Amino acid sequence: MVGTTLEDIRQYVTSLSSDAGRYYLVCGRTGEQPVPAAGLSFPNRPVARAAARATEQYRAALRRYDPSLPTYDVIVCERNREPVGSSQHSSSESTRERAEQSTAPKRPASTEPFGDGSLIDFCHAVAGAVFEAIAVSAHDDLENAIMETYFDVAERIEHTDELCLCLLESMAAEMAVLESTEQRDLLLGAARRLPDSPPADDPLESTLAQLQGSALLGAYTIRSRTVEPGTGARSWTVTIDDYALDEPVPNAGNGDIVTLPISLELLRRSPSRNLAIAGAEAEADAEADAEAEADAEVGVECRSDPSTYRATVTTDPMDRSRGLVLASGVTRR
Repeated sequence: MVGTTLEDIRQYVTSLSSDAGRYYLVCGRTGEQPVPAAGLSFPNRPVARAAARATEQYRAALRRYDPSLPTYDVIVCERNREPVGSSQHSSSESTRERAEQSTAPKRPASTEPFGDGSLIDFCHAVAGAVFEAIAVSAHDDLENAIMETYFDVAERIEHTDELCLCLLESMAAEMAVLESTEQRDLLLGAARRLPDSPPADDPLESTLAQLQGSALLGAYTIRSRTVEPGTGARSWTVTIDDYALDEPVPNAGNGDIVTLPISLELLRRSPSRNLAIAGAEAEADAEADAEAEADAEVGVECRSDPSTYRATVTTDPMDRSRGLVLASGVTRR
C-alpha cells in the first residue's frame, strides 16, 4: 500500500537525520526542500545522498498514480562552506559536485514551505502526508477505498494535470464517512508530516496565501475577523475565487465542496484548535443574516460564479469540528 511505503520511507529518512548535521537536501531546479526531507539535516555527505535517493523513491511511489508529478533533481548542500569558485575546488570536480558543495540559501525549518509552488506538487505533498497518516491509523481499509474511487474517476479524466485534484477529491469523499474527530486526528497526523509552518498572526490569511501560491485558488478576500471574548475562538468570513476543487465530488452529495487542503493547512498552523467550516448565505443576503450565518449548517454557499465560494471559518467552535474534508449544502445559482 502506498501509505505504508511512504511512511516507511519517511521513517528511514528521519532515522538518517541529525540535529547537528550540516548537510541538507534541495531541488537543484527550484531550491525548495523536498518532502519528506524538508527541515532535516544530515551528518555527512554519504548519509545525505542516501536520504536523497530515498526522497526520490518517495516521489516515485506517488508517481505510480499520477505520472504528471514532476521529478525532483535532489542535490546535497552543505552549510558554512565557501561558495563555488574558491581555491578548495579542483578543476576536475563535476558540475553536479560543485552544485552540491555550494552554499545554498537556507531558511529556518519553521519557515520552510513545502512543494515547488506548483499545483501538482502541492496536491501530492498533501496526499502523501494523508496517506502516511492513514497507514498508521486504525482505518486499514480507507486507503483501498480512496484508490478504488480514484481509479474509477481517473479513467474519465481527459487532462493528466487534473489527476492530482482527482486524488484529493477521492480522499475527501472517503474520509467524509468518518466521524469528525477521526477526520481531525488524520489531518493532524498529516499536518505533523509536513514542514513546520511559518509563524503568523492570522493563520487563515497565511493558509489562503499558501493555497493561492500553489494555484489551488485564484484570489481570496477575508471580509471579517472576530475573536470570541473569554474563549478565544476566532472566526472569519472569507470569499474564495477560482477554486480548483469545484468539481462534483465522487460518491458525495450534490453541492459538496472539498475543504481538506484548507483544513489541513489551518491545522498545520493551529494544531491545538478545533475547526469548523460552516455555511454562509449568498453575498446579497449576508449582511441581513449575519447572526444566523454563524449557526448555519455545515456548508459553503456558491455565488453566481460557480467557482466562487463564501464561507465562515471558525477555530474552537462551540460544538464539534465539522466541514473538515467536505462542506455540504453548497448551492449553485
